[in-house]
Amino acid sequence: MSTATLIEPTQAMPTKPKPATNHSIPKRDTLDRIILTGFMGSGKTTAGALLAERLGWRFLDLDREIETRHQRTVPQIFAENGEAHFRHLESSTLASLLGERRLVLALGGGAPEELGNRLLLEQTPHTAVVYLCANFDTLVARCAVQATDPSATARPNLADLNLAERRFRLRRPHYERIAAHTIHTTDLSLDQTVEAVLAAIKSPR
Repeated sequence: MSTATLIEPTQAMPTKPKPATNHSIPKRDTLDRIILTGFMGSGKTTAGALLAERLGWRFLDLDREIETRHQRTVPQIFAENGEAHFRHLESSTLASLLGERRLVLALGGGAPEELGNRLLLEQTPHTAVVYLCANFDTLVARCAVQATDPSATARPNLADLNLAERRFRLRRPHYERIAAHTIHTTDLSLDQTVEAVLAAIKSPR
């Protein structure tokens, strides 16, 4: 956390310290929304749905919301219009959802790569960004289990594990930068993850 700059007081006009400029950690009773971020397999959707249920809030998955609004799947948007177009839709959808209250929102794994998205998340008040963190091998193993479900979302990014790991390492600093709280989920069950998120947002930091 950056240290606030102090202006030396003078006899003529005493001054107060300037507040820190980085985003603050809101107390739970002032929160309007919780944003879950992390790589694929981190549990953003499953933990997010349970978290919203516990809070009595609404849950949305950003990728699914894009699909609903534009009546196409994310792979279709990528194939037909390219990644740049998808990222534009992603940013505009995120901006609109950050105006909602009592919302738990799961981001797509690549959303924090966009500078505009990071700035939105950092500067929107009454918002806590939570990074669900796990090591790469754990994330891949979780995705493999999820893939056995016929209704599971396809994960073509895992076709090349070396490329996927490089992508993971590139994205991780962005997840860490925007997060008010980081939950290490490698050894946590779903229920334990949700409990950890609830404990984190209760605690001032």
